[in-house]
Amino acid sequence: MYNFALIFIFLFLGLFLQKLKGFPTEIYKLLNKIVIYLCLPAIALYYIPKIVWNNQLLYPIGVAWLGFAASYLFFSLLGKKLGWSRKLTGCLIITAGLGNTSFLGYPIIEALYGEEGLKTAILVDQPGSFVVLSTVTILIATLYSTGKPNGLEIAKKIAIFPPFITFVIACLMNFLNVDFHEYIQYFLQKTGSVITPLAMLSVGLQLQFDRRSQHWRYLGLGLLFKLILTPAFIYLLYVVILQQHSKTIDVAVMESAMAPMITGSILATTHGLKPKLSSMMIGFGIPLSFITLIFWYFVLQL
Repeated sequence: MYNFALIFIFLFLGLFLQKLKGFPTEIYKLLNKIVIYLCLPAIALYYIPKIVWNNQLLYPIGVAWLGFAASYLFFSLLGKKLGWSRKLTGCLIITAGLGNTSFLGYPIIEALYGEEGLKTAILVDQPGSFVVLSTVTILIATLYSTGKPNGLEIAKKIAIFPPFITFVIACLMNFLNVDFHEYIQYFLQKTGSVITPLAMLSVGLQLQFDRRSQHWRYLGLGLLFKLILTPAFIYLLYVVILQQHSKTIDVAVMESAMAPMITGSILATTHGLKPKLSSMMIGFGIPLSFITLIFWYFVLQL
């Protein structure tokens, strides 16, 4: 419940400060940089060295990759058919393709499935969502924001992206079975833990409730895809087609149904991909997801 409280407290604080005369709302750009360049690397360095690998882990890890691939196919094809701008298409691919598998996912999964469920949630998030964010999401954000940069430019952007660098280091540490001293781990954990208040404050500073906004129909489509179609796809593939029935699969499906990823929205915003729509996907997606998650939980009990 602590994480839930943080989400709404800092979201509403951002909305309040946005209306406060004279407050520098542009500070959200600094908050975004802190989240991407400091908090995300700390999370990778803390969690990834502790992961124990086996073949069954491919199911939870695959959730983020499959969800993002489905989002890319769905919105790129739909965008071409309907004549959307590249920035609109890129925004929806990213915000509807990445789930909030950690800061919403961790407490929800732990509450529903206990410590064993939390271990699976970490796998969905770290080698799954985190790596997708650090690699292919950078590729999509670059392509849809600047046109058609050459392959070398894209590779360079990914290679110098701090979360990707720390992910590679963390994977090497996992392979060598080494970890940081407990004092460093404590620092990394605490640094990563501030991502939720900072990210939600940033979202609140940008969130708009303009009834005449042209973004409402795109918001509805993006949230329909993220909260309903994506978990339906994972459920159909894992449970119906592959006949997998276990707590690990239940957690994987529930994680696929989480609201859009906060840091995915921030990444889209920093690349100029419809910042208002990106913020709306988070601001409306998080509270709505509490309703849709109840639906998916009961589906899995059938």
